[in-house]
Amino acid sequence: MASTKQHSMRDALRREIVGTVGLLTDEQDFTAMRRYRTFPFDDHESYLQEAEAVLRSRAAEGGHTTIALFDPEEYAEFCAEMGLDPDASASRTRFTAELATTGPTLPYEGQPLSELLPDLVDEAVRKATWEYASTALARIGPCATCGQDIGRAAFAHASELLVRILDTAAPGDHHLVCSVSAAPETLVAVLHADDNADGDTQLDESEALEFTTVLALGIAIHRAGGLVMRTSAPGTTDRVYGWRLRGDGLQPLTAGEVFDAYCTDIESGDIVSPDSGVDYCEPPDLGDAGQPGGHTH
Repeated sequence: MASTKQHSMRDALRREIVGTVGLLTDEQDFTAMRRYRTFPFDDHESYLQEAEAVLRSRAAEGGHTTIALFDPEEYAEFCAEMGLDPDASASRTRFTAELATTGPTLPYEGQPLSELLPDLVDEAVRKATWEYASTALARIGPCATCGQDIGRAAFAHASELLVRILDTAAPGDHHLVCSVSAAPETLVAVLHADDNADGDTQLDESEALEFTTVLALGIAIHRAGGLVMRTSAPGTTDRVYGWRLRGDGLQPLTAGEVFDAYCTDIESGDIVSPDSGVDYCEPPDLGDAGQPGGHTH
């Protein structure tokens, strides 16, 4: 029999194990997995309840668990490429391990799945948007006239524009949204940038990369699009202003145009009630960085 010390050591090692759980977030994906004989669940709601119980148990034991989005179509493709039997629990485990390094993931920190799952879906959408935009940029290729890589030039210019936008903004917390018309649907990227006590701007590097890539694609392919920013600071009215993509630059929106843009749902086109106490205004001058011409082809 194992000694008390051995049990203690095993418990300690168990707490050191980092796990990943691949979750089927909606009823459609859950139904797709039910075609496999070895998939042991019959009801999506019960499945999520059991998953949450397992996650809470692991958290209570001090374990760290990462939540990944399990996509049945990607799983089937993975099994085909790897020569695995998709109707085997070991194959699902291997796919989940792959998701831990390649897929959209979030750490489980004790929150209810009802709160975590929408965030996980948003993370998946962000990742897919960035992958699409970065791939599209890379495929544009060089300019036929000068040989300059159009995608790289557009990304450099988009980075310059973002820096200039943040530099000219009033102090506060900034929420930026960039949308670019693309097939099959409009690409949307969001960026949060906050000013710290020293006046320096802090932002998430992944968000900034995704935002810049989407903006760069709009610049490179000259598609319809726009950028709107909202700045909030204690004791002041929130300020909202923006630009439309025009050529390889940004054209300021009037106060009326930014009101219309901010109060229209991007996906449905429906009018959204304006927030009270918000100043819809014209943006500051971005200087040469915002002017079209000469940056991309």
